[in-house]
Amino acid sequence: METIQKWFEQLAGVSQGELDRTALAIKVFSEAPFDAASLQKPACWRRKINSIYPVDRNIA
Repeated sequence: METIQKWFEQLAGVSQGELDRTALAIKVFSEAPFDAASLQKPACWRRKINSIYPVDRNIA
């Protein structure tokens, strides 16, 4: 079957660059899907406390 595919590609004029791009696209888009379970919690609850401006509780 692969031989027939190669013959067709030669007859149709499919370039090696196009085959490489197709292989890359298959590799990129066949990865595991994004897990959105972590996004079920609201963003304000997921954020870490801002430690750049710590609150000084000894004032006043």
